[in-house]
Amino acid sequence: MILYVLIGVLVLAVAGCGCVVWAARGGPRWVRAVAAVTLLGGEVVRDGQRRSARRSGGALGDGTGDSD
Repeated sequence: MILYVLIGVLVLAVAGCGCVVWAARGGPRWVRAVAAVTLLGGEVVRDGQRRSARRSGGALGDGTGDSD
């Protein structure tokens, strides 16, 4: 059962990425809406990772390059 859920999530992620590419090339309105939702979901995930890293005291991909 969990396999089907993971496959479904993977299909949705790939379809969302396809919509982002299609919307960048001027797709129909529904494609632009799906692309906006996909990009917003990515921002939410990244923000959650940043908050989690701040709570744990780590720097998760902050881009500063200070790994020493």
